[in-house]
Amino acid sequence: MTLPFRVVDVFADRAFAGNPLAVVLDADELTTEQMQSLAREFNLSETTFPVRTSAEADYRLRIFTPTTELPFAGHPSVGTAWVMAELGRVQRGRIIQECGAGLLPVDVDVDGAVLTGGPPVHGDALDPEPLLGAAGLTPADLAGGPPPRAAGTGISFAYLPVHPDAVARAEPDTVRLRSLHIPELYVFSYDGDASTAHSRMFGGGVGVVEDPATGSAALGLGVWLAVSGLVAPDATTAYRVDQGAEIGRPSRLECAVTTENGLVVRTTVAGRVVPVAEGTIVVPAG
Repeated sequence: MTLPFRVVDVFADRAFAGNPLAVVLDADELTTEQMQSLAREFNLSETTFPVRTSAEADYRLRIFTPTTELPFAGHPSVGTAWVMAELGRVQRGRIIQECGAGLLPVDVDVDGAVLTGGPPVHGDALDPEPLLGAAGLTPADLAGGPPPRAAGTGISFAYLPVHPDAVARAEPDTVRLRSLHIPELYVFSYDGDASTAHSRMFGGGVGVVEDPATGSAALGLGVWLAVSGLVAPDATTAYRVDQGAEIGRPSRLECAVTTENGLVVRTTVAGRVVPVAEGTIVVPAG
């Protein structure tokens, strides 16, 4: 037995850039173990399985790294929605995706999609020194201003603000990352005048050493910016995230965070999707 699949590059302006994603179709009858086996076979940062749902949604999305299932992720949500619309399995426009973060809107057009994040969360300030050490950096690399902290909109990341030159020099120590028992580490510099971040995401315990484009982390960055007082307290602030150049996969994520009375009420991330491959894959034994 075989199933059809598509491979697309997400948050990319051309093929072989952005973040690659495998979308396996017609997988409703697969077990979790079979899905995990297929994700290991593709060996991309994520592989997705859009399946039937009884919720008020167009489909339920299951998302796997090579080693584990995730409740939510950005580039899989954007890429899968675009593939489903491109194949005519959903209509372009607003669709509703069910995942571990709840029912999330995705707005799909011919070029890509806009994903709305789940409920925002954030933690207390974190000690920067262990985070810097796990990223191969020193205290001199820490940016002045707001401290590191965890934040997210469905899945959390530890946000480590550093000087611009430090981003490219970061070298993750995955053993140290795991020992810290923190969410995945997001190392970034932020230019408030240009509303632009240069980022890298180190995966630690999810089977991805470095991700070329992390939509869920770009959403959480909006929460970090708001909690840190770097965006207006009653406004929608657009910002851009550049990621992936250091590993040969340049990516661009167009984001926005909406605040009311200083609280985050909405986050979005948008990007283009480029098709690169299609075919069939053998279903692993149950």
